[in-house]
Amino acid sequence: MKSPIIVLLAASLALPVLAQDAKAPPKIDMAKGQALSTQVCAACHAADGSRGSPANPIIAGQHPEYLAKQLEEFKSGKRNNPVMKGFATPLSDADMRSVAAFYASKQAKPGTAKNKELYALGQKIYRGGIADKQVPACSGCHSPTGAGIPSQYPRVGGQHADYSEAQLNGFRSGQRANSAPMAAIAARLSDREIKAVADYMAGLR
Repeated sequence: MKSPIIVLLAASLALPVLAQDAKAPPKIDMAKGQALSTQVCAACHAADGSRGSPANPIIAGQHPEYLAKQLEEFKSGKRNNPVMKGFATPLSDADMRSVAAFYASKQAKPGTAKNKELYALGQKIYRGGIADKQVPACSGCHSPTGAGIPSQYPRVGGQHADYSEAQLNGFRSGQRANSAPMAAIAARLSDREIKAVADYMAGLR
Protein backbone atom coordinates (compact mmCIF):
# COMPACT_ATOMS: atom_id res chain seq x y z
CA MET A 1 0.00 0.00 0.00
CA LYS A 2 1.34 3.41 -1.01
CA SER A 3 1.84 6.01 1.68
CA PRO A 4 -0.41 9.11 1.61
CA ILE A 5 2.70 11.24 0.96
CA ILE A 6 3.57 9.35 -2.22
CA VAL A 7 -0.04 9.56 -3.45
CA LEU A 8 -0.15 13.30 -2.83
CA LEU A 9 3.22 13.80 -4.52
CA ALA A 10 2.09 11.89 -7.60
CA ALA A 11 -1.11 13.91 -7.75
CA SER A 12 0.74 17.20 -7.43
CA LEU A 13 3.12 16.26 -10.24
CA ALA A 14 0.17 15.49 -12.50
CA LEU A 15 -1.54 18.83 -11.90
CA PRO A 16 0.62 20.96 -14.22
CA VAL A 17 0.07 18.49 -17.03
CA LEU A 18 -3.68 18.59 -16.55
CA ALA A 19 -3.67 22.37 -16.36
CA GLN A 20 -1.55 22.59 -19.49
CA ASP A 21 -3.88 20.26 -21.36
CA ALA A 22 -6.88 22.33 -20.29
CA LYS A 23 -5.29 25.46 -21.78
CA ALA A 24 -4.20 23.84 -25.04
CA PRO A 25 -5.37 25.98 -27.96
CA PRO A 26 -8.13 24.61 -30.19
CA LYS A 27 -6.97 22.58 -33.17
CA ILE A 28 -6.69 24.46 -36.44
CA ASP A 29 -8.80 23.07 -39.29
CA MET A 30 -7.75 24.71 -42.57
CA ALA A 31 -10.68 23.19 -44.47
CA LYS A 32 -13.09 24.69 -41.95
CA GLY A 33 -11.25 28.00 -42.20
CA GLN A 34 -11.66 28.02 -45.97
CA ALA A 35 -15.34 27.13 -45.67
CA LEU A 36 -15.92 29.99 -43.22
CA SER A 37 -14.06 32.40 -45.50
CA THR A 38 -16.37 31.45 -48.36
CA GLN A 39 -19.60 31.44 -46.36
CA VAL A 40 -18.99 34.39 -44.05
CA CYS A 41 -16.00 36.57 -44.90
CA ALA A 42 -15.60 36.71 -48.68
CA ALA A 43 -18.36 39.24 -49.31
CA CYS A 44 -16.31 41.97 -47.60
CA HIS A 45 -12.76 40.63 -47.60
CA ALA A 46 -12.67 38.71 -50.91
CA ALA A 47 -12.13 34.96 -51.10
CA ASP A 48 -8.40 35.26 -50.45
CA GLY A 49 -8.55 38.32 -48.17
CA SER A 50 -6.70 40.49 -50.67
CA ARG A 51 -7.53 43.90 -52.09
CA GLY A 52 -11.28 44.07 -51.63
CA SER A 53 -13.05 47.36 -50.88
CA PRO A 54 -10.69 50.05 -49.49
CA ALA A 55 -13.10 50.43 -46.57
CA ASN A 56 -12.32 46.87 -45.44
CA PRO A 57 -8.92 45.58 -44.38
CA ILE A 58 -6.70 43.36 -46.47
CA ILE A 59 -6.31 40.29 -44.26
CA ALA A 60 -4.37 38.01 -46.60
CA GLY A 61 -0.97 37.33 -45.04
CA GLN A 62 -1.92 38.96 -41.74
CA HIS A 63 -0.53 37.26 -38.65
CA PRO A 64 -2.99 34.57 -37.52
CA GLU A 65 -2.63 35.49 -33.85
CA TYR A 66 -3.63 39.06 -34.66
CA LEU A 67 -6.62 38.03 -36.75
CA ALA A 68 -7.88 35.62 -34.08
CA LYS A 69 -7.44 38.31 -31.40
CA GLN A 70 -9.47 40.82 -33.40
CA LEU A 71 -12.27 38.29 -33.91
CA GLU A 72 -12.32 37.57 -30.18
CA GLU A 73 -12.51 41.29 -29.42
CA PHE A 74 -15.26 41.90 -31.97
CA LYS A 75 -17.20 39.09 -30.31
CA SER A 76 -16.66 40.40 -26.78
CA GLY A 77 -17.31 44.02 -27.76
CA LYS A 78 -13.84 45.18 -26.76
CA ARG A 79 -13.43 46.29 -30.35
CA ASN A 80 -16.61 48.10 -31.25
CA ASN A 81 -17.95 47.22 -34.69
CA PRO A 82 -21.60 46.11 -34.90
CA VAL A 83 -21.15 44.47 -38.33
CA MET A 84 -18.11 42.43 -37.29
CA LYS A 85 -19.69 41.57 -33.95
CA GLY A 86 -22.57 39.99 -35.82
CA PHE A 87 -20.19 37.84 -37.85
CA ALA A 88 -17.85 36.97 -34.98
CA THR A 89 -20.42 36.12 -32.31
CA PRO A 90 -21.40 32.68 -33.69
CA LEU A 91 -17.76 31.64 -34.11
CA SER A 92 -16.09 29.31 -31.63
CA ASP A 93 -12.44 29.75 -30.60
CA ALA A 94 -11.56 26.91 -32.98
CA ASP A 95 -13.47 28.63 -35.81
CA MET A 96 -11.60 31.88 -35.20
CA ARG A 97 -8.21 30.21 -35.18
CA SER A 98 -9.03 28.20 -38.28
CA VAL A 99 -10.27 31.10 -40.41
CA ALA A 100 -7.37 33.25 -39.17
CA ALA A 101 -4.90 30.54 -40.21
CA PHE A 102 -6.57 30.25 -43.61
CA TYR A 103 -6.23 33.96 -44.38
CA ALA A 104 -2.72 34.10 -42.92
CA SER A 105 -1.67 31.42 -45.40
CA LYS A 106 -2.56 33.66 -48.36
CA GLN A 107 -0.21 36.21 -49.90
CA ALA A 108 -1.44 39.77 -50.22
CA LYS A 109 -0.88 41.60 -53.47
CA PRO A 110 1.41 44.66 -53.24
CA GLY A 111 -0.11 48.10 -52.82
CA THR A 112 1.15 51.56 -53.70
CA ALA A 113 1.36 54.98 -52.06
CA LYS A 114 -0.64 57.46 -54.13
CA ASN A 115 -0.28 60.87 -52.46
CA LYS A 116 2.95 62.41 -53.77
CA GLU A 117 2.52 65.56 -51.71
CA LEU A 118 2.42 63.64 -48.43
CA TYR A 119 4.89 60.86 -49.24
CA ALA A 120 7.92 62.49 -47.59
CA LEU A 121 5.94 63.27 -44.43
CA GLY A 122 4.55 59.75 -44.23
CA GLN A 123 8.00 58.26 -44.71
CA LYS A 124 9.44 60.51 -41.99
CA ILE A 125 6.77 59.54 -39.47
CA TYR A 126 6.92 55.83 -40.27
CA ARG A 127 10.71 55.61 -40.15
CA GLY A 128 11.58 58.20 -37.53
CA GLY A 129 8.45 59.30 -35.68
CA ILE A 130 7.84 62.89 -34.56
CA ALA A 131 10.19 63.69 -31.69
CA ASP A 132 8.59 66.93 -30.54
CA LYS A 133 5.20 65.21 -30.28
CA GLN A 134 6.63 62.08 -28.63
CA VAL A 135 5.39 59.95 -31.52
CA PRO A 136 7.61 56.89 -31.95
CA ALA A 137 8.62 55.53 -35.33
CA CYS A 138 5.98 53.15 -36.65
CA SER A 139 8.76 50.89 -37.93
CA GLY A 140 9.83 50.14 -34.37
CA CYS A 141 6.78 47.91 -33.87
CA HIS A 142 5.58 47.22 -37.40
CA SER A 143 9.06 46.68 -38.91
CA PRO A 144 10.74 48.74 -41.66
CA THR A 145 8.86 46.83 -44.36
CA GLY A 146 5.50 46.97 -42.59
CA ALA A 147 5.55 43.20 -41.98
CA GLY A 148 4.84 43.57 -38.26
CA ILE A 149 5.95 41.09 -35.62
CA PRO A 150 3.99 37.82 -35.25
CA SER A 151 1.95 37.53 -32.03
CA GLN A 152 2.65 41.17 -31.19
CA TYR A 153 2.10 43.72 -33.95
CA PRO A 154 0.06 43.45 -37.16
CA ARG A 155 1.26 43.68 -40.72
CA VAL A 156 0.51 47.18 -42.06
CA GLY A 157 2.53 47.19 -45.29
CA GLY A 158 0.32 47.19 -48.37
CA GLN A 159 -2.83 47.86 -46.37
CA HIS A 160 -5.52 50.05 -47.94
CA ALA A 161 -4.68 53.66 -47.07
CA ASP A 162 -8.38 54.44 -46.52
CA TYR A 163 -8.66 51.63 -43.99
CA SER A 164 -5.45 52.55 -42.14
CA GLU A 165 -6.54 56.18 -42.00
CA ALA A 166 -9.93 55.20 -40.60
CA GLN A 167 -8.35 53.02 -37.91
CA LEU A 168 -5.91 55.74 -36.83
CA ASN A 169 -8.81 58.19 -36.64
CA GLY A 170 -10.75 55.61 -34.63
CA PHE A 171 -7.89 55.19 -32.16
CA ARG A 172 -7.59 58.97 -31.86
CA SER A 173 -11.28 59.53 -31.22
CA GLY A 174 -11.64 56.58 -28.84
CA GLN A 175 -14.11 54.80 -31.12
CA ARG A 176 -11.58 52.00 -31.43
CA ALA A 177 -10.46 51.22 -27.90
CA ASN A 178 -8.69 47.86 -28.06
CA SER A 179 -5.10 49.17 -28.04
CA ALA A 180 -4.02 51.73 -25.46
CA PRO A 181 -0.59 52.29 -27.06
CA MET A 182 -2.14 53.04 -30.45
CA ALA A 183 -4.72 55.34 -28.90
CA ALA A 184 -1.94 57.32 -27.19
CA ILE A 185 0.08 57.60 -30.40
CA ALA A 186 -2.85 58.52 -32.64
CA ALA A 187 -3.95 61.20 -30.17
CA ARG A 188 -0.78 63.12 -31.01
CA LEU A 189 -1.23 63.00 -34.79
CA SER A 190 -2.95 65.62 -36.92
CA ASP A 191 -5.34 64.77 -39.75
CA ARG A 192 -2.58 65.49 -42.26
CA GLU A 193 -0.06 63.29 -40.44
CA ILE A 194 -2.52 60.41 -40.23
CA LYS A 195 -3.33 60.68 -43.93
CA ALA A 196 0.38 60.81 -44.80
CA VAL A 197 1.47 57.78 -42.80
CA ALA A 198 -1.56 55.74 -43.91
CA ASP A 199 -0.74 56.41 -47.56
CA TYR A 200 2.96 55.65 -47.05
CA MET A 201 2.17 52.30 -45.40
CA ALA A 202 0.04 51.34 -48.40
CA GLY A 203 3.19 51.21 -50.53
CA LEU A 204 5.40 49.28 -48.11
CA ARG A 205 6.48 45.79 -49.11
